[in-house]
Amino acid sequence: MLSGIPLFPEEASTLATKVDALYFFLVAVSAFFVVLIAGTILYFAIKYRRRSEDEHGASIHGAILLETVWTIIPLGIALVMFIWSADIYFQAYEPPKSNSAVNVYVLAKQWMWKFQHMDGQREINELHVPVNTEIKLIMTSQDVIHSFFVPDFRIKMDVLPGRYRTLWFQATKPGTYHLFCAEYCGAGHSRMVGQVIVMKPADYQAWIAGGVGTDTLAAAGQKVFTNLACVTCHSPDSGARGPMLSGLFDQKVRLQNGQTVVADDAYLRESIMDPGAQVVAGYQPIMPTYQGLVNEEQLLELIEYIKTLKPAPSAPTVTTPEPDGHAAAPKTPAMSSPAGAPAAHR
Repeated sequence: MLSGIPLFPEEASTLATKVDALYFFLVAVSAFFVVLIAGTILYFAIKYRRRSEDEHGASIHGAILLETVWTIIPLGIALVMFIWSADIYFQAYEPPKSNSAVNVYVLAKQWMWKFQHMDGQREINELHVPVNTEIKLIMTSQDVIHSFFVPDFRIKMDVLPGRYRTLWFQATKPGTYHLFCAEYCGAGHSRMVGQVIVMKPADYQAWIAGGVGTDTLAAAGQKVFTNLACVTCHSPDSGARGPMLSGLFDQKVRLQNGQTVVADDAYLRESIMDPGAQVVAGYQPIMPTYQGLVNEEQLLELIEYIKTLKPAPSAPTVTTPEPDGHAAAPKTPAMSSPAGAPAAHR
């Protein structure tokens, strides 16, 4: 700060200090070489100026040592910049693996930010989060390209239609921070602003408790799943028309073309909106598209519901005695869902 004028946004996340340290290093290196080069030019211009019309400069044929030095030193500095910035990039854009992270779905649309918490809380242009907690944002756009930008956290990522992108942050100070769309998205672009409200854990829990009675995302997704009659094909007694969804999320799925994909958020979304794009091995492409039948919010709810479907526990082995008193071969009761069943067919 200088006389109350902020020169830089506040450092309010774990990433902010790292980004600023790299930024100041780049500024310092640039300033050093500007002064060095400008000073050298000025010094040489005065020292080796032409003093008379008959004066001629000496022939210089180069110096290998000098040229080697001024090649190696800039190369070394550039490599330091590259490695340092790459390390920060991977920290910024690789979501945390911790189970303690709070997941929030973000839906961008002209011209607002819509947030959906796992417990069902919904917000528009405001995002409440606890301090000192990893927040994972799963983002998509309903219309055009937007960009999620919080200067105080030093995070920014484009939000794309028809695709899920993840971004994370960990706020270090309670307070209210500006949220902007940093990608021109139409006539109302300048109005697409919001706030990230960072709260103390106790205050956040009190705020969350205020949404009691609201369906969680998974519960809302189950209703959509039922209303669309998805259980007709995706159930143990469906005659294997569609693969089982239990335990599917984040597992590998083998396709008809022999390729293997991971059933992540993007895969599940494509399976619903474009079922014929990647057909699971062993199943026919009989599933209709739900393009136009479900909106982006319902898609998020469906995906969150599928994530909660766990594989049925293995049934205990049962031994049935034969009439002659000898034990028959062990039998395993049928499970509610076949182990290792592939993902949603398309």
